[in-house]
Amino acid sequence: MKKSTLIFAAALALTAPLASYAADHDHMDMGHGGHSMIDMGATAHQEVVDGVKATFKVMSMKEHMKGMEMPKGMKETHHVMVELKDARSGKPLTEGTVKVKILGPDKSEQTKELMGMQGHFGADFDLSKKGKYGVMAKFLLKDGKVRSSKFWYTVK
Repeated sequence: MKKSTLIFAAALALTAPLASYAADHDHMDMGHGGHSMIDMGATAHQEVVDGVKATFKVMSMKEHMKGMEMPKGMKETHHVMVELKDARSGKPLTEGTVKVKILGPDKSEQTKELMGMQGHFGADFDLSKKGKYGVMAKFLLKDGKVRSSKFWYTVK
């Protein structure tokens, strides 16, 4: 009995650090693990468009890459993400394409297709100038409808 208890205790002691590492690793996974990245940062805009609830967040790359080294030569300063959900059921809508066009305070334009991530779509943009940015999004989901959303975002 003592021998089996000792073996069990040893096995438990060896697996505990692995379980602890796995739990910590989920939180380091840029928010894609235990906590969704969409939970990070403040909501920049939210609206219901033709039965789809769109939640937009804009966060600085420092916040987005917290705990990681910023890649050298990276000119993008902000991460733009959108979470799409069925307005009635709250079910995440993760299949489709999302394009975002950003008009800067200096009238410069950036257009990108947001990459599908776990529970949301996102891409990095250069919002280095202070002022108002016009954010225009179009999304085509599984139902075949094209929806759009527009809002202003101010960088201080």
